[in-house]
Amino acid sequence: MQKRTFMDTEERADHEAAVPKIQKYPLTSFKGSGDTSTKRLKLSSESQEGKSNLERQYFTSYEDLGVHLEMIRDVSRTNTYRLAILKSFDKIAGKVVADIGAGTGILSCFCVQAGARKVYAIEASSIAEKAKEVIIQNKMDDKIEIIKGRVEEINLPEKVDVIVSEWMGYSLLYESMLNSVICARDKWLKAGGWMLPSSAHIFIAPFTDDSVQQERVDYWKKTADLYGVDMSCLVPHAKKSLTNHIQIELIEDCDLIARACKCIDLDLNTVQEKDLKQIQGRFHFDCFGSDKLSGFVTWFTTAFNSVDPDKEPVLLSTAPSSQPTHWRQSLMYLEDSIDVQQGTTLEGSVTLSPNPSNARFLDVNLRFTIDGKDEKSNVYQLNDGLP
Repeated sequence: MQKRTFMDTEERADHEAAVPKIQKYPLTSFKGSGDTSTKRLKLSSESQEGKSNLERQYFTSYEDLGVHLEMIRDVSRTNTYRLAILKSFDKIAGKVVADIGAGTGILSCFCVQAGARKVYAIEASSIAEKAKEVIIQNKMDDKIEIIKGRVEEINLPEKVDVIVSEWMGYSLLYESMLNSVICARDKWLKAGGWMLPSSAHIFIAPFTDDSVQQERVDYWKKTADLYGVDMSCLVPHAKKSLTNHIQIELIEDCDLIARACKCIDLDLNTVQEKDLKQIQGRFHFDCFGSDKLSGFVTWFTTAFNSVDPDKEPVLLSTAPSSQPTHWRQSLMYLEDSIDVQQGTTLEGSVTLSPNPSNARFLDVNLRFTIDGKDEKSNVYQLNDGLP
């Protein structure tokens, strides 16, 4: 694959404008029904009522048709699923399929195009009503049955041969939708059934990039000259915001300062919900040359195994070198950049776990050493953006 070249500011702006800017589960604060003011939920993880409210708001976030438009017009995402489903026709033709988190129903339609005898399109949000219209318009209502409800709370009249789902969130596991896919697999998938996708993988790499530091932190030092008001006192707060949260951004392949490392593998045929409570991967890097280490970046791939074991799987990649997707990449900035040289060794671990107050959010614990010493660690949050 050809390496992407560095873009200047104008080119980067054009590039980012072409990438869908959606948040499947908003990274901004929740908004209460009928209230346009931003609200922060202060609900204890011990409160069952609080958990129920958070779940309702999660599914409510999917009622906006615009969210589904942005996902569908993510060409890399949608075309990869279409290709993978159609290439699996030997497993799908004449068989029963469950589409988990069906949304507007496009994956269910792909399954019918691949010859599915029956598709159960399961969707917990009210967008299910729009999916019914899509199914009827495409004259597939004799094969696709829309079921509104949560996987954990509904039953199907039969076992299924195939499960398809687009469950991935930022940093792969944000939103914790994989738990529902595992639940569906254990409840309904026949022995020897087919999972689409069949595996998922997280990659990590060190990167250098001072543009975000300049835009979000150092800018506060310039206000005295620009507007006559000194706001440099906000620099520590801006730095804390930048380094305590995962930043969802596009990064260039040329900004990586060492070869990426695959640190986490998930086999969707065998992974269990208990495994997702804490997933850890290790990494080791030898830096390319003299540079500044700004932080670490992660991305993911999902693989759709081929019916023919001798053929390569269809791959959906969110890597910097791949076609940009709405998932972008997940950046973890260090509080201060670190000078590295050719051969500098970076070794450590990354641990992903659901946030204890809201399991849909994600905590990432990063630990690493430089040349075997000076261990550093930080916990990054991927949540609604509030401290």
